[in-house]
Amino acid sequence: MSRSWLPLLCAWLVSMVATGSAVFIGEIMGMTPCVLCWYQRIAMFPIALVLGMSLYSEDRRGAVYALSMALIGLVIAGYHSLLVAGLVPQTWTPCSAEASCANQKLNVFWGLDLPWLSFASFAAIAAFLFVYLRRTRP
Repeated sequence: MSRSWLPLLCAWLVSMVATGSAVFIGEIMGMTPCVLCWYQRIAMFPIALVLGMSLYSEDRRGAVYALSMALIGLVIAGYHSLLVAGLVPQTWTPCSAEASCANQKLNVFWGLDLPWLSFASFAAIAAFLFVYLRRTRP
């Protein structure tokens, strides 16, 4: 029995945890997301749906679509992480005064800021999807 679907399952689980965490932080904790956080959510939320449907229907094309969304989210999360680290000037920020992109107030997992966790999630999803797509070449 082939286990080529295991990386796809791992990518889906990462996307579900990231989606659930974003909803929890926004809706339960009441934190207003900044503009860059919204862009990352726009990239992450469909990944969970697409990968879930891809797993259910055993269709490889869903992984291709999700990979493109994960790479877009990786770029946005990378920029946001550099902004929070102070490596990008704050004048290059698309954020408003009420929800600042550069000043994150929530640190989790040994002081990591949320943009770094988002970056790690997108990177893990992209890595799992690369492995899956290599294993299931047509």
